[in-house]
Amino acid sequence: MIDHLNRPATAVFVAFFVFVSLLGFVAARWKRGDLNDLHEWGLGGRRFGSVISWFLIGGDLYTAYTVIAVPSVVYAIGAYGFFAIPYTILIYPLLYVVFPKLWAVTHRHGYLTAGDYVYGRYGNRWLEGAVAFTGILATMPYIALQLIGMERVIKALGFAAEGWMAHLPLGVAFILLALYTYKSGLRAPAMIAFVKDIMIYIVVIAAIVIIPAELGGYGAIFDAAGAVLDQKSIASGGKIVAGLTLAPVQIAPFITLAIGSAMALFMYPHAVTGILSASGGRAIRANAITLPAYSIALILIALMGYMAHAAGIKTDDPQDAVPQLFLKMFPDWFAGFAFASIAIGALVPAAIMSIGAANTFARNLWKPLVNPTIDPRNEAALAKFMSLLVKVGALLVILFMPTRFALDLQLLGGIWMIQVFPAIVCGLFSRRFSGTGLLAGWVIGMGLGTYLAWGPIAWTPLHRLFGLDMLGLYNGLIALAANLGVAFVVSVLLPQDEQEGVLISNG
Repeated sequence: MIDHLNRPATAVFVAFFVFVSLLGFVAARWKRGDLNDLHEWGLGGRRFGSVISWFLIGGDLYTAYTVIAVPSVVYAIGAYGFFAIPYTILIYPLLYVVFPKLWAVTHRHGYLTAGDYVYGRYGNRWLEGAVAFTGILATMPYIALQLIGMERVIKALGFAAEGWMAHLPLGVAFILLALYTYKSGLRAPAMIAFVKDIMIYIVVIAAIVIIPAELGGYGAIFDAAGAVLDQKSIASGGKIVAGLTLAPVQIAPFITLAIGSAMALFMYPHAVTGILSASGGRAIRANAITLPAYSIALILIALMGYMAHAAGIKTDDPQDAVPQLFLKMFPDWFAGFAFASIAIGALVPAAIMSIGAANTFARNLWKPLVNPTIDPRNEAALAKFMSLLVKVGALLVILFMPTRFALDLQLLGGIWMIQVFPAIVCGLFSRRFSGTGLLAGWVIGMGLGTYLAWGPIAWTPLHRLFGLDMLGLYNGLIALAANLGVAFVVSVLLPQDEQEGVLISNG
């Protein structure tokens, strides 16, 4: 089991992992508050200023998905994997325009989740439940994506086992994550995010300086990667479209994946949680201006997929490309440091995601449907317990949901989350839609998006409209178009009763 273990790398990995786990427990004492109150446990008391929010939101959005999943797609098929770059650029104007307004509304009315806001806006319990259910459902594959990233680096350390023992290290990491999240709430990932981001930037800077220098520069890297990708396309007989530039059939998918992913990202419970934990709209706007620095880092990280080809990395699983690249190009101790940064980059968002989903369950499913009179202390206790169950659900996703790329897990969640975009965003700026109309649109969007994603082999994020290769579109946007159409028609036929909810679109 440990005969082939890279001991220097493992020692560094374990040291940093233990360090951040201890930080997770210590975080309960940071910015002291009553952690038996959901407002404190799940939102940090809304006391995180611009600097803390920058690390928290950045740590929430730039994850193991960034370091493992994006380069793996670039390694496998080339330029197409770079759709994540415009996607992470598009999200910041949305953050700047929409979310200070949402923060102000939720702060004024004491809302803790997107579901709280939707019920206050439309007075429709079924729509509130739909938004909550969608958030929890979509969070499962997203947490699973983080755990996959962690599992890849553990495997790269040389931990070899079969059966249940193969998942033992991930199980230990899972238990630590569950315990400090339960104890410290949102304070834990907020504190750990400082360490995680510093480590990631050290690794990225080292990679973009040292690896190209060893491989003969970026020109040599692009030449080598282009030759490998072209050969892959030829060898597949055209079944695989790969290259340094986009093929015509990839343009529409590239554009729609970027737009759809950007619209979906801030709808997730964990993204809303990170934003609502800010101290005010000014902190959110400051982050919208400065967070694009992460997008620059993402460009450099995506290039590691090309570097792996230039370094001669051969692997049947593209998700092993970056770990193998680090092992080959860095000293063992620094490879361990890089692997620790990836694993910690999985812990931070996984913690926030489980907290966001747990808040949503307690506030918007259990409280209105099961126990409307639940007191704040029991509500917080329920959320803590649910944060554990959400992580278990993510493990089940890894075991039972087949995907070609880890990235597909994120895109699958996006197909669902984009269906709540009309209820959350449109409600802030327009009274045109009614709760009943939005609920009808959600039903159609969720059904259509899930149907399109269900493929004969694996969940797939794209669908060829009218069977045309040139019209391969992101399933989430196709479903959203149907969602909006139905929502508009039903809202015209059944308009909003202004007495149903607290109409706060001008908040």
